[in-house]
Amino acid sequence: MQKIKNYINGELVAPVNSNYLDNFEPATGKIYSLTPQSDSDDLELAVKAAELAQKDWAEMSSENRSILLMKLADAIEAASEKLARAEAIDNGKPISIARTVDCYRSAANIRFFANATTQFSSECHDMGSVGVNYTLRQPIGIVGCISPWNLPLYLFTWKIAPALASGNCVIGKPSEITPMTAYIFSKICIDVGVPKGVINILHGTGNSIGAPLIAHKKIKAISFTGGSETGRAIATTMAPMLKKYSLELGGKNPTLVFADSCATDEALEITVNEVVRSTFSNQGQICLCGSRIYIEKNIYAKFRILFINKVNQLKIGDPLDEETQFGSLVSKQHLEKVYSYIELAKQEGGRVLTGGNKLMLEGRCADGYFIEPTVIEGLDSNCRVNQEEIFGSVCTIQPFETEEEALQLANGTEYGLAVSVWSQNISRCHRLSSQLDFGIIWINSWLLRDLRTPFGGMKSSGMGREGGLEAMRFFTEPKNVCVKY
Repeated sequence: MQKIKNYINGELVAPVNSNYLDNFEPATGKIYSLTPQSDSDDLELAVKAAELAQKDWAEMSSENRSILLMKLADAIEAASEKLARAEAIDNGKPISIARTVDCYRSAANIRFFANATTQFSSECHDMGSVGVNYTLRQPIGIVGCISPWNLPLYLFTWKIAPALASGNCVIGKPSEITPMTAYIFSKICIDVGVPKGVINILHGTGNSIGAPLIAHKKIKAISFTGGSETGRAIATTMAPMLKKYSLELGGKNPTLVFADSCATDEALEITVNEVVRSTFSNQGQICLCGSRIYIEKNIYAKFRILFINKVNQLKIGDPLDEETQFGSLVSKQHLEKVYSYIELAKQEGGRVLTGGNKLMLEGRCADGYFIEPTVIEGLDSNCRVNQEEIFGSVCTIQPFETEEEALQLANGTEYGLAVSVWSQNISRCHRLSSQLDFGIIWINSWLLRDLRTPFGGMKSSGMGREGGLEAMRFFTEPKNVCVKY
């Protein structure tokens, strides 16, 4: 049984208390490794290591930091096959997605911010003959990065890259449910020669290591991605301490399909394919997936038939099979949560159009956490299934008649992360974009990302923005310098 280790001061080490958690392969339901259950003792070691490294790392030239980060990105790219297999085993996602999405973006995240560190600049304000004001943007110090289980290495690197590029030392906490690629990443950091203490990675649960990390007085900022309830708890702890935090939280994302986006059979086919992808990618376990699908009434029947047919064509199977499009859910607990919402939908008057069942596959995946992609019709927009984040392979579909109704339905939850709008009416697209209460609005697309743009949500979907200059600003402290001539 492989024992995962923490990464502290440039070395792989066992947890101080020698406690471990079982790590399950979700496709088989079997324990295949052990994860450290780190606590405040491990945190103190990591903080001391980061303190020793902070000054030299902050004072390193941006060019040299960039060179090192580029080497790290190249090493991730070189290890992409190993990482993809590890991600598929640890998370349950199809290996093809792990390879083309997770591994690609993990390297791209670090490469982007390796470039950004040499381009990041601050402002200067000329005061004429009186003097000049300029802004210094300096590293905060030691920061914490807490990432979720759905895109383990993808989101872990998305957080630590701008923190490192800005000259901070990082203490990272990956999800205890999917720790393996962060462990492999630790080894890559050693091979590349990342200076000791610049990156430290501690494994464990939110209670054992997440809470101490958030509350530690020497941790100056936290970047967190996860559930809204946990985000509120983090804010409750950190706000009185006057520390910076960025919270990328849950979503209950709508998809608006207007008739003009499906004017021809070809256009209908393209739109349906993309809506299926936006709904069920990674088994629906992406905070950006569209789980509420609203379709203009005059194409509803036609769209509904083709949509269900396309969902039924998804190949469900072993995540390590190259042909698999739809793998297992991440854990037994999450499987039961998702399934409970399907049962709730029936109680709320919904009709299951396809799916709705747990799956028992043959062979090595017989005991895995599989559930059919599920489409539900006939639910009121205010019911729990349409209001609460399920974060799994369940969506609802519903017709609308007017643009005003579509807008009301889309904005009708406490969440405001992302929305996709399908229409060829450019005026409508711009008009809706200004009225939709979401941090991310995709027009005739989904998950089309540019790493330069701000990323984050409104309302219960989070606080702050990640990505591009927004991330670099978050991980630095602005200091105004005023010089009188």
